[in-house]
Parts: sequence; C-alpha cells; structure tokens
Amino acid sequence: MSTEQPQVVDGDPTVPEQGAPPTDGATAAETSRAEPPKAQPTKAAPSKAEPTEAKPTTAEPTAAEPSKAEPAEAGAAAKAGAAETEPAKAEPTEAGAAEAESPKPEPAKSEPDRAGAAGDKTAGDKAGEGGAGETAQVKEAQAAPRDGDTKVEEIKVKEEPPRDPFASFAPEPERPPTRRQRVGRAIGRFLIHEWTLASLGSLALAVLMTWPTLRYPLHTLPQDFQDPALQAWQMAWSGHILLSDPSQLWDSNTFFPERLSFAFSDTLLGYAPAGMIGEGPAAAILRYNIIFVLAHALATFGAYALVRQLGAGRTGAIVAGAAYTYAPWMLAQAGHLHIVSNGGIPLALAMLARGHGWSLTHGFRPERRHAGWAFAGWLVAAWQITLGFGIGLVFAYVLGLVTLVTVAIRLGRRVRHWRVRRPWGTRLVIADLIGGLVFAATGALLSLVYFEVAYQHPEATRRVQDLEAYSPPPSGFFTAPPESLIWGDLHESVRNGMRWPAEMTVLPGYVLYALALAGIFFSVWKLRHRLLLLAGVLVTAILAMGPNFFGGTYTYLPLFNHLPGWDGLRTPGRLMLWTTLLLGILAAGTVSALVRRVNDIAAIRVTGRPGVLLRLVTLVPLLLVLVEGLNTTPHPVVPQQPEVMRTDPGPIVVLPFNRTYEQPVMLWSTTRFQPVVNGGSGFTPVRQERTREAARTFPDQASVDYLRELGVKTVVLLRDSLDGTPWQAAVDMPVDTLGIRREEIGNTIVYHL
Repeated sequence: MSTEQPQVVDGDPTVPEQGAPPTDGATAAETSRAEPPKAQPTKAAPSKAEPTEAKPTTAEPTAAEPSKAEPAEAGAAAKAGAAETEPAKAEPTEAGAAEAESPKPEPAKSEPDRAGAAGDKTAGDKAGEGGAGETAQVKEAQAAPRDGDTKVEEIKVKEEPPRDPFASFAPEPERPPTRRQRVGRAIGRFLIHEWTLASLGSLALAVLMTWPTLRYPLHTLPQDFQDPALQAWQMAWSGHILLSDPSQLWDSNTFFPERLSFAFSDTLLGYAPAGMIGEGPAAAILRYNIIFVLAHALATFGAYALVRQLGAGRTGAIVAGAAYTYAPWMLAQAGHLHIVSNGGIPLALAMLARGHGWSLTHGFRPERRHAGWAFAGWLVAAWQITLGFGIGLVFAYVLGLVTLVTVAIRLGRRVRHWRVRRPWGTRLVIADLIGGLVFAATGALLSLVYFEVAYQHPEATRRVQDLEAYSPPPSGFFTAPPESLIWGDLHESVRNGMRWPAEMTVLPGYVLYALALAGIFFSVWKLRHRLLLLAGVLVTAILAMGPNFFGGTYTYLPLFNHLPGWDGLRTPGRLMLWTTLLLGILAAGTVSALVRRVNDIAAIRVTGRPGVLLRLVTLVPLLLVLVEGLNTTPHPVVPQQPEVMRTDPGPIVVLPFNRTYEQPVMLWSTTRFQPVVNGGSGFTPVRQERTREAARTFPDQASVDYLRELGVKTVVLLRDSLDGTPWQAAVDMPVDTLGIRREEIGNTIVYHL
C-alpha cells in the first residue's frame, strides 16, 4: 500500500494523486473497472458547492449519482471518489487539467491540516473502504461496500424533492400542433388577414351597390342593351379568335367588309381570358354582368390599397374606395364597361408606391423597397391599358409624368448628397426598366393599330366641336345623373338645360366634397401634401371641363393638339376619374384623423377602448358616401337572338339597319361569328354609311345589286321592329323578279341573295 501523501484542496475531501496504485490489495482489473471513462474536461462538481470541513456526522449527498454509471462490481471507495470529485470529467493522465477544473487551491497548508489529512487516510486504510484521505462523510455513507446498492438507493430517495400535491391539478403541457392543425391555422390567418377581408368586403359591396345586375344575369344588361351589348361581343370575340386564329384578332366579323374593325372602339382585350369560357349570346351576357360587378369590386379594392399605402387608416381607406367607385357621376357610366373598369389605375399606383418604399406619411424609406411589388405594378398598369385608351391614355401620361418627376427628384438628391449611391438598389432599377418596357411596349403595340384606323378613317378624328358637346359646364360638378337615387329627380331641371347630360353631370358627391374640404384643415396628411392634393383636384377639374373653361385655350386644347393620341378622346368629362380619386385621398385624411381623435378619447376612458357611439361616429362618413352612391340604373332585357343567326354562315345584314340594333346584332353573332355588315362604335365608317343608304330601299334591284357587290349573302328583317322604318312595307313586296329567295324563319323574314 502506498504511503504517499494525498493533496488537500480547500477542505474538500482529499483526492488521490494521479497515477497512484490501488490501495487495500485491489487488483488491477478491479481498478480498471472502477476507472471512469475518459472524457473532455468539463467543470467539476466540487466547484459548485461550498467547501466543508470533515465532520463525524453524515452530510447531505451530492447531486451526482455514480451508482447509475459505475459497474456493480466496482468498489464503494471508487464510487464515493467519483461522487465527490467526478474524475470522469478530467483526463486521468493530466493532473494539470484536473487542477484547472477544480477550485484553485490555497498556496500553503498549515501543519495541523496536513496532520488531519494523514489521520483521515489512516482511518480509511483501517476501514478498507477505498482511496486514501476519504472524509468521515463518505465513510459513513459507504460503511458497507457490499450492501452499497441498498445504501445508495436510500440516498437516492433522500435526494428526490418532495412531491407537490397540487401537481395533479396543473394544466397539461401544450402539445405540438399536428400537420392538419398547422394547415388550419394558416388558413385561419389567411381568412382574417386585412387584404382578404378587403377583397371580400369589396366584392360584397359591389354585389349590393350594383344590384339588380346579378338578379337575372342571363337576360338583362345594366343601363341599356346598346353599348353593353357591344362590349359583351368584344369580350366574346377576343376570347374566340385568340383560341381559333389569333392573326385575325383585329379583323373582326362585324362591320363587314371593313378591316381592323375590332379597333373601332376600346377593345377590352384584357378580358379575353373570360371570353374563352362559354359561347353564344347567353354566355356573353352572363360574362358581361359578372365582369361588371368584379370591375366595381376591383375599383374599390384598388383605391383602398392605394390610400392604405399612402398612410391612411383602414376606415379612411374604405371611405376613399367607396367614394371612388360609387361616386354619383359614375352611375351615368354604367353602360360603359371600359370606364367602369378603372380599378387597375389605383392598384398599379399602390403597387408601385409599395415597391419603391414611398408613402405620404413617411416619404421614401429605402428599407421598405421591394422590386417584386414594383414589377407587379407595371404589369397591372399594362393590363389596364389593354382595357382601352378611353381612360388608359390619360393614365399612361400620368404614369410617365410621375416617373419623370420621381427620377428628377432622386437625381437632384443624389447630387446634393453625393455619398448616397444607388438610392433605389439594383434589383428595383432592373424591375422598373423591365416593367416599364413591358408597359410601354403594350401601349405602343395597341396604339399602332389605332393610328392605322385613324389614317384609314379620317372621319374617326375628333374635332373641337365634338369636345364642346361632351364637356361639362361648371354647374355639372354639382349635378347628378338621373340614375342617382338621392339626387336624380332633384336635379332634373338642371339636366334639361344640358346638351348631353350623360357626360355633363359629373357630381362626385356632396359628402365627398365636404370631407375633402375638411381634409385641408384637419387631416393626417402633412400640410404640403394637402396643398398638392388640392392643386391636383383643381387642375383635373379644369381639364375635365375641356373647351368650356375659357375656351380651353391654355388648358385642354394644347393637350388635344399636341399630345399623341389625345385627339382621339372626345369626352373630357371622364377626367373626373382623377378628380374623384384625389378628393377621396383628401377625405381619407380627414376620416383617419377623426378615428385617431376617437382613439385618443377612448384612451382616457375606464375601459380603454371606444364605445358603441364613438365607433358609429367613425362609420358615419362611410354610410353617407354609400347612400349617395345608391342607383336606379335600369336593366333592360336583351332582345332575343333570331334563329337564323344560329345557322346562317353569312355574310349577313340585319334590317332595320340603324343605331338601335347595331350592337345587339353584334351580340347575336357570338354563336357562329359569321360576317355581319352591322356594327356600332364611336364613329360610323363611310362605307357603312353608304350601305345604310343603299339598303333603305330594300328589296329593290338597286339595293340587291349593291349588297351582292358588297358580298352579302343573306338579308334578315326583324318583323317586330319594322314599324316606322323604311322597311315596314318590305314585308309584302314581291321578290320573284329580283332573283332572290325569301322565307320566314321564326319571327324573321330571310332573303337569300
């Protein structure tokens, strides 16, 4: 047995020196079994406990449980040594590593301390319990090494904390969600998201505010069955020809034998995917009514998104969206789907502002830039152009002006702050370049066709006299159309003094006027922004008056005479679209400031939230705007399609040949899309005018010869529509000498030339 003295570390139980031989006759095999496994040095357990002196009484056991890790045949002394010093956490061959992990020993020990350590070792040798220098605590805890299992088990029981009797009443631990639960939560978050609610709310509002459009969607059209029938045919034709022969897109089946007849009016080409679904007049009518409602929903959603991006609150954005879509003057445009389909304008502006990190309340924030949103904004703008140049041309010029101003401002700031490089970022610049090229290419390709039509048909060019017939007077800004439920009858006397009330009654709403006026003084927008919005309202309103504002010499006419394509616009009053949008932004600032004030008042209440009355106050502007937008729009039944239009291959001319039935004939042709001479648009081609004059005497030899020379094979007379027309007597006229064949099919009289 070795007599080498052990080390003493701050009163802790002594630790045998590294490399000491086993004591009390322990064999090498037992020592190797008791030797703990080698591991990387970690913090030793003795450093966590207060050092204690050796006492004859039993001490509290340490946190270590060597009985679980040591083999059953290992000596109790090795177990006690592992419990006190945890030699498994230090390399057994490097004493310095063990010393580094244990608390730093004092530099010197007094002689009594050394004597006490020697006494402990002697007692341990007599008891035969393991390593040299064990303390009395370890010897008492392991007095019977052969019965160590029972002793250690008793120590384990003492180590366990007392059980809490109330643990049984504790809530169950939250279980991780399953895949189905995660999917359900994701769907729930999507359904309650702001933009989901805004989309659904816009759609529900559109159904209610355009009612009864969807009451009989297969048989009726809003406003009348002329222009809506034309636009229903446009969607059907674009979908049909893109599936069958895209090269013939512009040479439609109407206005036979004219070329490029599809470009005689706004094409609604962006709705071509909808035109690919279904066939025949019933499908075309249903398609039109659905798109009509969706166009209102998109306008509301687009204006809401724009105002939210600019920095207004939700309530203010809802008011702006409703005022923009359901302004009283828009009720007169219910028969013009290309005017109603204006939601892409504010939506594209909202996306572009979001992509460039810009808002009215915060200005330009580079950290909010997002190239994807900017590119999407350009795509939406390009889609809006495809719906027609009636409002798309002005939108293109506005977008170009905004681009030039933005670039000029950014370049100016870069010159002043030359250290700031790439204010937009590379990705955003690339997105703007590609998106801008897509937008410009779309507009250029479409405009080429319209320029060709204007060249071939000089009669399509607008004159200043035409502008005067469609430009509203100053009183028109306070006059509602007859379709307004609230103001229609009250303003009837004023409308009677107008030459074209449908385009001259441009009231955006008295409630909108009041909210916008209040927004100049009480708003969330900054003062300079309010003044800029006010200036925009005045400029667009003056331009909407056309030549009626001091002759338009310095306002509308310079644009009409010098800007490409501007001379194709005959209705300056439709510029009220921009006036209404700017008024809505001003009104949103007022309503948002009102909501903030209500929240401030609610903050000092006991409940800390606004009550019912305070909430109703914030909704009053919205209710007033919606009430002012209620309509009495008629929904006439579309005339029934003649049976011959479903079977005859054409070319066909339908009589009476006048403006009343031109568009319905176009709609009837959606079954076979056979060539028809009939057609309606914003102008009348010279050849069609000659055909109308020649057909007034049908059936006679001159008219038959003219129609044969034109290429017409079939003439159809609508028996119920001939009263008061030149063809009223044609029903009983003999045709035997004309070399044509006559037959009656249903309610029509058909002549085969």
